[in-house]
Amino acid sequence: MNEITEEKSWWSRNWKWAVPTGGCLFIIIAFVVFAGTMMVGLSSLFENSAAHTESLERAAANNEVVAILGEPIETNGMPQGNVNNINGLKTAFLNIPIKGPNGEATVKVEGEGKGDNWTYQVMTVTITESNLVIDLLENDKILLD
Repeated sequence: MNEITEEKSWWSRNWKWAVPTGGCLFIIIAFVVFAGTMMVGLSSLFENSAAHTESLERAAANNEVVAILGEPIETNGMPQGNVNNINGLKTAFLNIPIKGPNGEATVKVEGEGKGDNWTYQVMTVTITESNLVIDLLENDKILLD
């Protein structure tokens, strides 16, 4: 009566739930990796554009913006909008969240360019708390007159 019964392996006992669970986990992980890669890629596309770089430089150099937000001024999240390059003609319509030690704001940029030469129709900073709009192109208009 001493029969030795061989116990089934873990895999043969649990494959019915392990396969669907593993497949679902793989799909979820693949989706998260894909979404993260897309976010990083889009973010770097915006951040490498001349419109993004120049607008942040102008905001950081503007005395009124620095007086309200403080220093240093840095980005505060991912830019929203679009940057297009069609046959060498680049267009940008961006809203870039920025922050300083004393507050937050949004830089709005609309412009077009070829190569490194850009012309901006709009480049403003809107202070979040007061809705004050500061024109970063004001000095350009004075120089053109």
